[in-house]
Amino acid sequence: MPAPAWLRAWLACVLLLMASVAVAAPRIGVMTMQPGEVFFERFGHDAIIVQDPQSGQATSYNFGAFDPSEDDFIGNFVNGVMQYYLVALPLEQDLATYRDEGRGVKIQWLDLTPQQAQALADSLAEQARPENARYRYDYFTSNCSTKVRDAIDRALGGGLKSQLSGRSRGNTLRSEAVRLASPATWMWLGFDIGLGPSTDVPLSRWDEAYVPMRLADSLGESRNSAGQPLVSSEQVMLPHRIAPEPAEQSRSYKPWLLAGVLLAIALAVLGLRAPRLFAALMLPIWLLLGVLGLVLAFLWGFTEHWAAYRNQNLLLFNPLCLLLLPGAIALLRRRKPARWTVWTSYLVAACALVAWLPHWLAVSPQSNQIWVALLLPIQLAVAYVFKRIQARN
Repeated sequence: MPAPAWLRAWLACVLLLMASVAVAAPRIGVMTMQPGEVFFERFGHDAIIVQDPQSGQATSYNFGAFDPSEDDFIGNFVNGVMQYYLVALPLEQDLATYRDEGRGVKIQWLDLTPQQAQALADSLAEQARPENARYRYDYFTSNCSTKVRDAIDRALGGGLKSQLSGRSRGNTLRSEAVRLASPATWMWLGFDIGLGPSTDVPLSRWDEAYVPMRLADSLGESRNSAGQPLVSSEQVMLPHRIAPEPAEQSRSYKPWLLAGVLLAIALAVLGLRAPRLFAALMLPIWLLLGVLGLVLAFLWGFTEHWAAYRNQNLLLFNPLCLLLLPGAIALLRRRKPARWTVWTSYLVAACALVAWLPHWLAVSPQSNQIWVALLLPIQLAVAYVFKRIQARN
């Protein structure tokens, strides 16, 4: 029996409404920008693109905005209490910056349901309002990429996190930070020396997505709510015209150990044969190690930089090295260093030995093998030289 006319009319209206929703639903994409050459561009960047289906105009929702003119900006940066905010820009305006910098840009267009796409677009528009745009920034856990990741996950009802949380490639916060910062020597040294053991835990693919390029990789392997590939297509917006993203490399402590042993032997010979030259060489080294140690202690004890807490490098970049400076000055004046200075050199060497113990015992050591290998032999050599000089008549 044919359906009543009213039922057919109702079904037609429902189908028409569904069709109009499908047509009107925005197109959602994740735009990934390759690393740049300026230090704050080294980790790459990303944004969510919302394209209007009627006009074709696309908006870039970018979580990476900050205002250096804000009150106490430098102080907040040092203390780890930075504020970033979300901005909505026309896509072409956002692309212009990366075009000028020579950075590659691609968009991964996502296969979301109309309801998911519309809900995500509405949520981003609401977040971009001035009163809602600001958020507490954290370099590893709340940055431009994690905000994109979390927004996509909410649109999928938690489906992205469930796919990524149980998988790992063995990367850590430290390994990723050092890898991406490697083109800038001062920057990778700062990360490697300044990060504590909490950054040496293997990351899940979910946590690894704090790096925009890693998030793009994971999106390419993920599924949508219907079990289909989440990324329906990829579109290259700009070619990459500068140095590529640094590749993964294993780090061996052996070259650093060889360098440390050779330097220790050279310092021991020099210290016994030419104490003034030994002192002239060690004075800036002790000053550098001591100042770096004070910085590490400050980051741990007086800031919100949680990734710098419990840093075992304090045993190597030791503030006590500053107490060895009078010993160097005494040697430069052709005098014996004071006995307390000699004992301080023993204490500095003992601290370096303590830094080696976790690696020897394999008890959740911090990934600082290269610094132990380099500095432990040197500190032992210094203590030996001071002992021999003090023992002379």
